[in-house]
Amino acid sequence: MKYKVFVTRQIPDDGINILKKDKRIDLEIYKSDLKIPRKELLKRIKGKDIVLSILTEKIDKTFFKTAGDKLKMVANYAVGYDNIDITEANKHNVTVTNTPHDKISESVAEHTIALMFAVARRICESDKFTRAGKYKNWGPQLLLGTDFYGKTIGIVGTGRIGAAVVSRLHDGFKMKVIYNDIKRNPELEKTTGAKYKSLNELLKQSDFVSLHIPLTPKTHHLISTREFKLMKKTAFLINTARGPVVNEKALLTALKRNEIAGVGMDVYECEPLIDCNTTDKLSLAQMDNVVLTPHTASATLEARQAMSKVAAQNIIAFINGKVPPNKVN
Repeated sequence: MKYKVFVTRQIPDDGINILKKDKRIDLEIYKSDLKIPRKELLKRIKGKDIVLSILTEKIDKTFFKTAGDKLKMVANYAVGYDNIDITEANKHNVTVTNTPHDKISESVAEHTIALMFAVARRICESDKFTRAGKYKNWGPQLLLGTDFYGKTIGIVGTGRIGAAVVSRLHDGFKMKVIYNDIKRNPELEKTTGAKYKSLNELLKQSDFVSLHIPLTPKTHHLISTREFKLMKKTAFLINTARGPVVNEKALLTALKRNEIAGVGMDVYECEPLIDCNTTDKLSLAQMDNVVLTPHTASATLEARQAMSKVAAQNIIAFINGKVPPNKVN
């Protein structure tokens, strides 16, 4: 039997080569680095057995209805899968997989820490200042930043990525670790001395708050007006999880009122828009104490190749009649 597999975006070749070598697979790739138009996506998925999707594709009721009964699997090229309606997938008996891998966790953890350094040590602001020719002489109060050593890092979500962030900051900078999660993490407590706290207490005590949780109905706008008021005025928020975990309007207000010291963001509530409301005068992009990256926390060659390989391995396992190693439904 030939399996018709459609890949919705050009991805690194490790996984693609695995799929090409399997004679049972009839592979079709949308060869662009840009998001496939919705109309084109719905056209291409008709009659396919398997779709290898990207997190920018909305895999919803219309998607499954259009694909038809032949569709048996959606292999998501991402760790998160909030772009997929799992309830609809189950209704249509479609297997859904994702692509967790240690390489991805390492890359996102490194990017998270890079954002922390950038915003706390005012790296981007300093670069802009220097390039503009404003640096005339050394001064004792010029672009003062914040140290890391001995400070308190509050991690919300201690999965692979959160734990990787914690280990580096604890081991390298002797930071005190407090965390919040749906359950205790004994291993993290043992290796780093991490203390479990309620979210409220974590926000009150942390010098840096880093988010590493999936987007669910319960985590939507987890950090909003009340939460910002609990944080220290000297604290920094880092988000490399999912944009809607943070209420953008509340964040803008907190920054405007100096309720927190700054923020480092790789994800956005109305992504790819940086600002949900483009008509008001509040803009994240115009604030000096905000560091922004375009959802590139896992953008290393090593991580993206690993994701490609995992997605392909999930597909091969499914074709072989096995439960894919990263099945999520």
